[in-house]
Amino acid sequence: MGPTRAQFIQYAPAALALASATVGPWSAIAAAAAGAGAWAVGASAPVLRSLIACGSTATGCGIAAHQLLASGMDPLFALGLAVPAGAAVLAHRRNTAGELPALPATTTSGESSQAQVITAWWTEFICGPTQTEGRKLIQPGATLAHLTLDTGDDHVSFTGIITLPQGQQVRVKAADIAAVYQIPVSQVEMGDPKHYAPNALPVTVHLKKPSVAPAIAAGVPSTPEELWAAHVAVPDGAIPGTTLTLTRYTGPLDWEGIATRDRKAIGTVNLDDLAANLALSSIQIALARTDKPSQVGVRVMKEHALMHGTMLSTVVDELAMDSRGYVRLGTYIDSQAALVPLAQPGSGARHLYLVGGSRSGKSGVLEQILLSAHRSRIAVILASPQAGTIAGARLAAHCGDGLDEAMGALRLAYALMLDREARYRTPSFPFTDPLVLTVIDEAHMLLSVASPYHAEAKAIVEQLTRRSLKRGIGVVLATQTPLAEDLGNSTVIRSQLLIGGGAVFLRCAKGQGSLVGANAVQGAEGIDLSMIPDSWPGQAQRVADRDMSGLDTTAAANPEDGTFGLGYLLTPGSQAVQFRSLHLDIPPTVLTGGLPPVTVEDCEAGRLREAITSTPMVDQRGKNLVGSLTDLLAKARQGAAAVPQQQAQSNPAAPAATPDGQELIKPRILELLRQESIPMTAETIARKLGTTAKNIKPRLSELKKRDEITNENGLWRAA
Repeated sequence: MGPTRAQFIQYAPAALALASATVGPWSAIAAAAAGAGAWAVGASAPVLRSLIACGSTATGCGIAAHQLLASGMDPLFALGLAVPAGAAVLAHRRNTAGELPALPATTTSGESSQAQVITAWWTEFICGPTQTEGRKLIQPGATLAHLTLDTGDDHVSFTGIITLPQGQQVRVKAADIAAVYQIPVSQVEMGDPKHYAPNALPVTVHLKKPSVAPAIAAGVPSTPEELWAAHVAVPDGAIPGTTLTLTRYTGPLDWEGIATRDRKAIGTVNLDDLAANLALSSIQIALARTDKPSQVGVRVMKEHALMHGTMLSTVVDELAMDSRGYVRLGTYIDSQAALVPLAQPGSGARHLYLVGGSRSGKSGVLEQILLSAHRSRIAVILASPQAGTIAGARLAAHCGDGLDEAMGALRLAYALMLDREARYRTPSFPFTDPLVLTVIDEAHMLLSVASPYHAEAKAIVEQLTRRSLKRGIGVVLATQTPLAEDLGNSTVIRSQLLIGGGAVFLRCAKGQGSLVGANAVQGAEGIDLSMIPDSWPGQAQRVADRDMSGLDTTAAANPEDGTFGLGYLLTPGSQAVQFRSLHLDIPPTVLTGGLPPVTVEDCEAGRLREAITSTPMVDQRGKNLVGSLTDLLAKARQGAAAVPQQQAQSNPAAPAATPDGQELIKPRILELLRQESIPMTAETIARKLGTTAKNIKPRLSELKKRDEITNENGLWRAA
């Protein structure tokens, strides 16, 4: 253990006096200068001792040798005096040459000698405090906490956490640490700041790395081009007869290229076979069609480019429709914004076909569309057969929540189309009426042959997809699979949706996501949606290794917790490209800007909304859909007039209803809610008043607009 600075100052005069008496005043002055300089820069005790000894010995021997030569004595005596000086210099270089000597891992005060050296260098150059004048610390206060050493015969490394007080951010870079410890930057590994707190960042430093692996034997494929030629381009490979040309290469698991077949179309590519040829998982590979049928773009990713997602709140300004009628729906694999059309300026609205199974992100996409329509001032008619599944349902002008109400919403959209056709004999743009989106969630519950509304729903949706675009009414249809059964075995519906707009394909159940054969979609050939995994590579192991003792049960899901929203986007005139929808980090209703929902125009169909939604538009056999507005309104009026008569026959003691059936129920609703001390659902109110929920819900909405009642999560109470 060397002398401290206090000891050095205490014994320095005696040492200088002894040196002066022994070898002369010049040697004492040199030793004092060397020791004072080392002490000023905060050198360690071995360096202090070495410099003092070197200064005393080298200078003293030099003075004696000069005197011997000046007096004419034998030069060999002068050479002999130079030997101690050289030994002193060599000893000093030995003490100071090793920047980080590999000290034995002995414990001193709970910390090994190696750890003491590492901590000393970190404190001296990175975080401080230091007494060295003229030196600028890299980041004062950035201490190295939780230091752990890993020492072996062929490697030395340490890990720790760069820690700062709360509210500060780590600014220490890998290049700074490499410069301090005199190692290459590649031997410093720092955590991704996106995954850690700003004031705590893990770091791993390899002071000595193990020897590199032996070189690959000659003839064994190693580059992407060689691997492609050896496994992919062979006759039994995924894309036989092709050659790979790299366009970007940053590592064996991060490159892009173009596969080309000489004057022959590549056709459908099995992504699983290609992944097996390259010894990768299917999610690490993305294909992109080019303008030439003989070429296909290939991208290999070590970590999927869309794993961390794009937050909805960060791109809220891009949700509104631009001048071309496009809105942002997500992010492409190349980090570009993924856009879909909701309208075509000068020509009307656009359709959108959405496919996705459970936990695929389909509901999130629908909520984004509702929010984009709201911010673009587009009215929405929402048909949701599975009640309570869309968080942004209150952004719709009319919401059919439940199987019966969803069928009513389809009837209203069809009646609105007939009304506009009657008023606009020739399409005239821009419309004075708002654009309308008819959003149909879980469409298979209405269109499949097992649905009680199969024939009527199929007939209405076919007519809407064929005739509504020029009247400013688009259809957004969502199903769980691309199978024909989900669309009522109607080829018209899907073909019209794809012709009139775009398509979003998300993960489907195994065996139900193939887009080949009968389910083929032009521009998405060969895609199997069931091959999109439900988690990222290695995610299952990360979950298995999680320490459950400190699990935060209130934490929200992160984008990397699952592949929800990952799929393919097909826009008119293009190929399906891998993309991911925006991550809903906040509810979409928060981003409405305080604007009320856009309502449909004041027209005959709107004024008879209640009667239309409850009036079937096909005959008893499910045929002959009502085709004119006059016939539809006449049938709706007949149905509206028959309802009070049926109620009077079933309940003779009930009070007589007014012609429109509105003012009689509203006072009874208000009286009931004011008398009851607890909030009630619409169904409970209807049961207590002896009527149906269909008659109650519109009245509740009207009373809410007058601020006479309030609604919290579906529970109504008097204001």
